Amino acid sequence: MGREFELPQEAVVEATPEEVWAAISTGPGIDSWYLGRSQVAGGVVRTAFGGGEMEPSRVTAAEEPRHFAHTSDIAADGRFVAYEFLVEGRGQGSTMVRMVTSGFLPGDDWADEFEAMSGGLSLFFATLVEYLTHFRGRHATPVVEFGPPVTDWPRAWEILYAELGHATPGDKVRLDAAGVEGVVYHRGDQTLGIRAPDALYRFMQGFHGPMIASHHVFGDAAGQGPAWRAWLERLYG
Repeated sequence: MGREFELPQEAVVEATPEEVWAAISTGPGIDSWYLGRSQVAGGVVRTAFGGGEMEPSRVTAAEEPRHFAHTSDIAADGRFVAYEFLVEGRGQGSTMVRMVTSGFLPGDDWADEFEAMSGGLSLFFATLVEYLTHFRGRHATPVVEFGPPVTDWPRAWEILYAELGHATPGDKVRLDAAGVEGVVYHRGDQTLGIRAPDALYRFMQGFHGPMIASHHVFGDAAGQGPAWRAWLERLYG
């Protein structure tokens, strides 16, 4: 079994098409809103996350600043993921950015994987919008930490929300591990995003795994990895 999928997302941002292009088509730009560390070179997008390498993604369209697309190779089981970005200037410094993610998920557990992927993509796109709105032109240092294994996800999210005061989008929260306050910009069933003055802090439900802290720090990132690792251990250890 398996399923083909297509997930379109779009938003108008207060950024120029050139600023959007830099965010979606360069390694430092992608580092500031997606996952881990990325490199765009030789017609290939490569991303390292959590100590491993994701499948390379070949650039299939690069029409600056309007159209950027890349796709992974089709695996033996049919799996692939493709990303397409369409960028349209709207005048007065605003731009429509549309991200369409498509592909094929194999196996009997495709529905669970699709749910996790959909939640992750919603968080990534919301982070892209936050980046273009508040941090465009700056480059982040990705900070990724994994908590202990989770067996009861509803309880895990209950613990996290209790720690943050059961905040919803627009609410202010205190992030003790970083020593800062932030504003919730995204909350999904398996994801949470918080914007601080110099960082975008995110929490994700690992597929068959732990709670993941996947942050983008625009200021000094020294010591943040160990601090967040200790924070996750305190919550879930």
